Amino acid sequence: MSKRSRAGSFEPVRGGGAAITLDQVETSILRSLAVQFLELLGPGDAPAGAEPDPLAELFAEGPTKPPEDPVLARLFPDAYEETADAAEFRRFTENDLRARKREDALAMVRQLDSGGPRIQLDPDQARQWLGALNDLRLALGTRLEVTEDEDDELYRLSDDDPRKPLVMAYLWLGGLQESLVEALMP
Repeated sequence: MSKRSRAGSFEPVRGGGAAITLDQVETSILRSLAVQFLELLGPGDAPAGAEPDPLAELFAEGPTKPPEDPVLARLFPDAYEETADAAEFRRFTENDLRARKREDALAMVRQLDSGGPRIQLDPDQARQWLGALNDLRLALGTRLEVTEDEDDELYRLSDDDPRKPLVMAYLWLGGLQESLVEALMP
């Protein structure tokens, strides 16, 4: 079986982008993970359909302290060791980072909801999926307390271990992410 024809893997498409065929279970799992991730991120600043206020966006300030939730702290780490510099940097960047992560996950949900087992992504959508897959994998890895990608303990969990479904999802997301990167390489 060639690399391009692996079931559940992305393949390149003409003109850039990638495509994948997912069964109903895979679609449901991926959608559920993305929706849970969106709930963790929290709502956006503006209500749906509202016109953004460019002046308000210019002066909008974000949080100055790292999030308490370990997943959010992993997704939005301090940029500097110096707490004053880190707080200042976070104040002006975290809202934009959250918005981008929210947009990436929403794009994934929309594509999954578009119907059909085959999902075709243009280059911009593929970039959003890469971001969303990475964020979902980081979130699961943080919840599982993964310290290294090659954590052998993950492969040896018994079937009755309550972490097993999360580990399987974590490993599957890694495979999806890797196949998407490969599909986008020239």
